[in-house]
Amino acid sequence: MSSDDVPIGRRVARWRVRRSMTQQMLADRLRRSKSWVDKVERGVRALDRYSVIQELAHVLRVDPEVLLAQQRPTAAGTPEGVDDIRAALARYDIPQAPEQTDELRRQIGYAWLSYQHAHYGQLVRVLPSLLDAVHGARSPELLVQAYRITSSLLVKLGEADLAWLAADRAMSAAGDDPILAATGAISVAQALRASNRDRLVLTTAQAAANRILPAPAYPADHEVGGLRGDQTTRQPHDQRGESKGAPARQRSAGEWAVGGTLLVQAALAAAGCGESRRADELTARAAGVAARLRGYDDPHRTSFGPVAVELVRVLVAAQRGDAVEALQRHSTVVRREGWRRLPAEYRGAYLVDAATAYLKVGDLRGAARALVDADSAAPAEVRCRPLARTVIADVARAQPAPAGVARLAAVVGLTR
Repeated sequence: MSSDDVPIGRRVARWRVRRSMTQQMLADRLRRSKSWVDKVERGVRALDRYSVIQELAHVLRVDPEVLLAQQRPTAAGTPEGVDDIRAALARYDIPQAPEQTDELRRQIGYAWLSYQHAHYGQLVRVLPSLLDAVHGARSPELLVQAYRITSSLLVKLGEADLAWLAADRAMSAAGDDPILAATGAISVAQALRASNRDRLVLTTAQAAANRILPAPAYPADHEVGGLRGDQTTRQPHDQRGESKGAPARQRSAGEWAVGGTLLVQAALAAAGCGESRRADELTARAAGVAARLRGYDDPHRTSFGPVAVELVRVLVAAQRGDAVEALQRHSTVVRREGWRRLPAEYRGAYLVDAATAYLKVGDLRGAARALVDADSAAPAEVRCRPLARTVIADVARAQPAPAGVARLAAVVGLTR
């Protein structure tokens, strides 16, 4: 029986088991009864409403089309439709009849799922109409989310300048909301990094992180994330020994995660500027933030956590030319359970970045393995991104080219 022939209820059951969830756990997260879940899985109750399928897909962390068995192979090349996104960003007229906020929220949730599962062609098609609809809602939260998704996708498709425009729109839409502004700053940092503006990213991302996180306090000779306190940038202290900076208050998990993500962006930028020591300091601070977020449900779609910090350590080590450390850290982190829980997009993007880093230190085999693994995790990351095509071409020039990369070169239409 092919996957298309499997009843949708059975596909729900398979994904529930893969996510290590009982029927009761799934029912609780859906706010439904265990009996309802059981009937769905046995085919007694039909799933004939797309909104319900979307809810199930969100809880199971899959794209709705996976449950509907409508996934198709990822085509090679940049998806068509970027001009439609550009036109949507250029429209300033506000629709007279805005859509309901709840429906827009569902559409944005679907867009995030499409992005996190690296369905970029699908997302290119839905974003123009989504942007038009969100403009009418006049909700800062929905506007920021829509612009963030747009910016992230445009970075993938090699449209860094247009991505920066969308990120700047997110910052403007955030207004005086510090968390929305911080999430917008993440998109600004990503767009600027895609434009090779690492120095700007370092300044922008670190400043944004400092606005929502407490300033770090490192007592002398205290070990913090592998760094000694006397190796870090000390902050001024008051008489109670507390670090001056953001006022002391209770911070939500979302704030910590957004702040940690900004520190990660700053660390990567510091490595790109050749400031390895500063990159290590920022990564150590991010690790401290990540340690607070066990069980965090990630409402701001950052994918931040301890594993994300470890991935940064790999890239920073490779950037400074330490191939041995990078390889050791890479081989360790991709075996962790947290690695498998990351969205497909995140894993694929990291592996493409890892391939780039391995190339810089002359490790062609490491680059080839990373590319093949990226294609397995998220084909669109390799087949749609101009950056990945460039890395494939560089690796494929080796004599002889690694078999896996030779195949990828043929798939994306590259010739040596």
